[in-house]
Amino acid sequence: MRSGQERGGCRRRHRKHHGMDEAERASRALRGRIGAHRLHATHDPRETTKAARAAFMSSFEREVDPDGLLSPEERARRADHARAAHFARLAYLSARARAARARRPRTWPGDL
Repeated sequence: MRSGQERGGCRRRHRKHHGMDEAERASRALRGRIGAHRLHATHDPRETTKAARAAFMSSFEREVDPDGLLSPEERARRADHARAAHFARLAYLSARARAARARRPRTWPGDL
């Protein structure tokens, strides 16, 4: 299994930001939001994410044709299906996690 995964699902730990109080976390989030707005105000988001999207798609191409033996058309067709399978798996895991959360008993702050 890949590191951080158990039984087919991604298990994330709820991390506390060690050494940061609530005010510092809020300040960091606000600074990040300001930076994102400045970036999108001055640059086309399709251009700023172009390299990342190409790298993401090429990972599926390498997955379906690791030796580079397929024609470009067949590699692209298979990569499209690998990408669709990837996102379908994410949707499945998300739905499963939501269902598991819905089955858990809810506790309210006053109940503790």
